[in-house]
Amino acid sequence: MFSGQNREMRVAEPMPTTPRPRQLAVGRYRLVSWLCARRAVSEAVTTRVHFNASPEVLWNHIMFYEELPGRPPFLLRALLPHPVRTEGDKTRVGATVRCEYRGGDLVKRITAVKPHHSLQFEVIEQRLGIEDCVMAVNGSYDINCRGDGSEVVLTTNYRAYLRPSWAWRPLEKLLVSQLHRHILDGMLISVASIADADPMEHLVAADCLAESLASGGFTCTTSRLRSRP
Repeated sequence: MFSGQNREMRVAEPMPTTPRPRQLAVGRYRLVSWLCARRAVSEAVTTRVHFNASPEVLWNHIMFYEELPGRPPFLLRALLPHPVRTEGDKTRVGATVRCEYRGGDLVKRITAVKPHHSLQFEVIEQRLGIEDCVMAVNGSYDINCRGDGSEVVLTTNYRAYLRPSWAWRPLEKLLVSQLHRHILDGMLISVASIADADPMEHLVAADCLAESLASGGFTCTTSRLRSRP
């Protein structure tokens, strides 16, 4: 189908007999950041994938990571906070989208919308417990016509604090690549599950799914752009 080159007042409460999952996660991130965190370096990961579908079809199925159905891949479940849902409008410039996680949240503000072609956002709040390790900055979805199909380009910009970079950057790159792939898988499933769409659109969606299954899925490559603030 296609081939390819994210101060509040606390009321005292009884201490539980065993740590809750969120407490364990925050403690783990804090330990890693205490051992390795330094001054932030700006990083970018971009994933490009070709779809056999038009930009108009794909535009209606753009989804954020936090609103995808199904479980994230194992690596994302193991190393990142678990997404729950989103609230807000991602189709209007200036609108905010609150992305809820287990034990935290992320707020995105839409900065640019070009229907059928581009959606950009910035992260204005992040409270996930991993802020001493990595901070999300912004991201974008770009859809470009390529022959009879479209190229979808996902970009994520973030600030990385962990050192040494040679040890941590490959893992960060892999995590973001997995996140992008999960999003693209979600778009594929959403397009292919159209029940009441235009017959031609439904035919394209079914053809895309058949090709993807026949080829065993898709592969994508990522590139990283580094700059120090």
